[in-house]
Amino acid sequence: MSGYYVIFESKGTAVLRECDIPQPKDDEVLLESDYSVISAGTERANLLQMPNTGTTDGSAFIPGYSAAGRVIAAGKDVTDLKVGDRALITWGGHRSHTVKKADSVLKIEDDTIDLIDAAFANIASFSFLGVRKLQIEIGEPVMIAGMGILGAFAVQIAALSGAIPLLVSDMDPVRRELALKLGATAAFAPDEDDFVNKVKAAAGGDGPKAVVEVTGSAMALQQALEYIAWEGRISLLGCTRISDVPIDFYKYVHRRGVTLIGAHTFTRAKHESSPGHWTEHDDYRTFLKLVAAKKLQTRPLISEIVSPEAAAAVYARLAEEKNPPLGIVFDWTKLK
Repeated sequence: MSGYYVIFESKGTAVLRECDIPQPKDDEVLLESDYSVISAGTERANLLQMPNTGTTDGSAFIPGYSAAGRVIAAGKDVTDLKVGDRALITWGGHRSHTVKKADSVLKIEDDTIDLIDAAFANIASFSFLGVRKLQIEIGEPVMIAGMGILGAFAVQIAALSGAIPLLVSDMDPVRRELALKLGATAAFAPDEDDFVNKVKAAAGGDGPKAVVEVTGSAMALQQALEYIAWEGRISLLGCTRISDVPIDFYKYVHRRGVTLIGAHTFTRAKHESSPGHWTEHDDYRTFLKLVAAKKLQTRPLISEIVSPEAAAAVYARLAEEKNPPLGIVFDWTKLK
């Protein structure tokens, strides 16, 4: 029996490769994937070897960091996990099989949670990070700029945090409609007439007190600086690979007391959570509890479920399409 993984071997090209299945060491477990979720923004940037990515130098790259599956082998020193346990598979790439240190693996305790939902945990944890860093007060007006997969989770998490009104901006009318279904109060197109003033009015006149910027576009950040309220906070969750818009920091940040907050996953607490600064495992647990309680949705975010054998075609579309599908899931059980 062989294993498989997806790899970007050259710019714009993804392939599915066969490999031997690794075996766990004494303190490790071997995990078999059921589902892994494409993080379109990050993976497209690496596919196209954009600046500020792991492939800028042309290196081959194994994409993917959010999956779920089962333990199929465990080293002799492993006591907290056993064969058959269902678990999150994080930071492993789009692979059929992954070996990880047992103490880094989070078991899915609740049997009511479907593995296809659990596979979104790591992606959703980024949105938890971006929203938590804003420390939203109940009743504050909030904007989510960008309705990709991270934005779709950020809308739901901000709503659970008490944001109202909860605004969204996105170029795609389908995504704006989804935002409204997920709890947004109003949704705008960034290129519509009088956009900035419309956002300010919808937020009560002064603009949103907090913004999650998820597009990674310097232009979107410039717009956020124009519509945000005095002394507002902007969480930079999207990765701005290219700084192609000049920003007047004195006018929009310094003079108005605006706070820009970096929300990259590398800024996480490592060992213990504190207000606005949670560990990734604590956010995974929160995600699973909210999914089980039906307070957080993943299914409306799924555009397609495909076999990993379709990887080449899927990534070709990501490279070419301006608005790629929102959530594409690889179903690794199709290879069994």
